[in-house]
Amino acid sequence: MKIGIIGAGNIGGNLTRRLTALGHDVSVANSRGPHTLTALAEETGATAVPAEQAARDAEVVVVTVPVKAVPNLPSGLLDGAAKGVAVIDTGNYYPRERDGRLAEIEDEGLTESRFTERHLGHPVIKAFNGTYAQDILERPLPAGDPGRMALPVAGDDTAAKAKVRALIDELGFDTVDAGGIDDSWRQQPGTPVYGLQAGVEAVTKALAEASPDRTPDFRG
Repeated sequence: MKIGIIGAGNIGGNLTRRLTALGHDVSVANSRGPHTLTALAEETGATAVPAEQAARDAEVVVVTVPVKAVPNLPSGLLDGAAKGVAVIDTGNYYPRERDGRLAEIEDEGLTESRFTERHLGHPVIKAFNGTYAQDILERPLPAGDPGRMALPVAGDDTAAKAKVRALIDELGFDTVDAGGIDDSWRQQPGTPVYGLQAGVEAVTKALAEASPDRTPDFRG
């Protein structure tokens, strides 16, 4: 499958490593330009491209940039993507540590992924946002293994969600359907499932126990 990854930090870099190892055709971009991704491209066989080209012909696009940077992504970012492209949003809102106060999230009450969706102009699937980057490399297990981790996945597009869940299964993790994007507060920072390294039953329970109220640490 052709996959575009926008953002080459810890999550983006490790997804590039795993997805290329699984045989996918990966294009990776960041905000500083492809010349800064030479080492990652040489290590993995991925193609380093400008952000404007990352989604070209891609069946899956991973957007893994700071939430505050989403409105500054190139306009028409997804125009050249394959029909039915699934867009994965891994983002988290950290108002105190990184993003500053974003009124659309704080005042309008948008979930982080609904904010991203609004600025991209395309539906997104929220996944990997509460996953430790190192787990992507170190914790995959075959289907049926009792120690296999499960990741929550939220989204409104049923076909795109199915595609993302299948890809996560290929990466070596189970998934739990966390509802639609308006329900994705259940996996935002400060919730019980955020950072949880556990299986389907525990992840399902943690999602059910989440509160829609942001904790003070995650309010601007």
